[in-house]
Amino acid sequence: MDKRQHGIFSLPVIVGALGFFVDIYDLLLFNIIRRPSLHDLGLTGDAILTTGENILSIQMIGILLGGIAWGIMGDKRGRKSVLFGSILLYSVATIANGMVTTVEQYTILRFIAALGLAGELGASITLTSELLPKEKRGIAAAVIASTGVMGTITAFFVNQWFHDWRLCYYIGGCLGLLLLLLRIGFLESSMFDAVKKTNVSRGKFLMFFNNRERFLRYLRGILIGLPVWYAIGILVTFSDSFAKKFGIAEIDPAKAVMYQYIGIALGDLSAGIISNIIKSRKKTLFLFYGILSVAIVVYFVYHETPFSFYLICATLGFGSGVSVLYITMSAEQFGTNLRATAAISIPNFVRGSLPLIILLFRGLRTATGNFVMGGWITGIIIMVIAVIAAWFTHESFGKDLNFLEV
Repeated sequence: MDKRQHGIFSLPVIVGALGFFVDIYDLLLFNIIRRPSLHDLGLTGDAILTTGENILSIQMIGILLGGIAWGIMGDKRGRKSVLFGSILLYSVATIANGMVTTVEQYTILRFIAALGLAGELGASITLTSELLPKEKRGIAAAVIASTGVMGTITAFFVNQWFHDWRLCYYIGGCLGLLLLLLRIGFLESSMFDAVKKTNVSRGKFLMFFNNRERFLRYLRGILIGLPVWYAIGILVTFSDSFAKKFGIAEIDPAKAVMYQYIGIALGDLSAGIISNIIKSRKKTLFLFYGILSVAIVVYFVYHETPFSFYLICATLGFGSGVSVLYITMSAEQFGTNLRATAAISIPNFVRGSLPLIILLFRGLRTATGNFVMGGWITGIIIMVIAVIAAWFTHESFGKDLNFLEV
């Protein structure tokens, strides 16, 4: 363990929070500027919806592949190396996103940026989990989350102020490069340093599949996060399309994303605090599943004004404010020699599951002949899967993390 006692507002937590801020700014920026950017590249009508779904799917595949690569590197080379490498890659790619002239270029660069974005949050949570006392891990994760998701709100207002989607990308990339300066002198985890001196296997991704119990731990870690990206990637990203079916005109999906992330910021902070008060990650997770389920029902049955619709999106955000909670649970479930691989790859498998969720949504709306029905049936399936996975997940609050996977 580190001799130095790191507090909730110590440098690792502050830098992790700022890193997540830039990460989320970039990751959700496409959701915010999807329509104007694709329109500027020559698309109109339904082509904007289908192309937006395709680019979002490709981006999430990049997230998935990047999560595996950065996770392995985090356990082999160190958590600090992942933070440097991932920020550099997504910063450069984000700047390049502002220079695209075709949909094909746009798609490729969103994929490359996603590869870089995959490493930031999991590495930060792994570091803080190993550096901070166990009773402060949940609060520190909540600080990182609530600060980080403000990146989406910032992206929304940058777009509102400048009305230039290319400039939004330039600003995001420059913020990432500035963040690299804060990484100089950043501490490595002493747990990792200690394991590095041994002959134990580190960062072997296949270890998740050569042991049934460990594989189920890993799979459950992915499944419990699916509702978050159902809410973000389906209900809110395509909120304009749903709103038209509900008879609500002039819904701006960028504003819906902004409202949702205000809710997520409050939800993540609340989830961290509540899990510390009741000393249970699982009970907190079920509490927020309940809030999210109610919000989903309200989303589909209550249609009044644009403002009430945006408030529902905010409630969806609050209920899905468990991202850092389940990532912290992922870090706590695995030994030091696989912890970064798990904590980085699991949330990115969750993000990377969005293409499958979109395919499920497409299939159900085609099979039923009803856009709205396809949406709520998709939600029922996702929530049932997540609840079952969470039920069988072991409680990890206050767990000693100084152990190895063999």
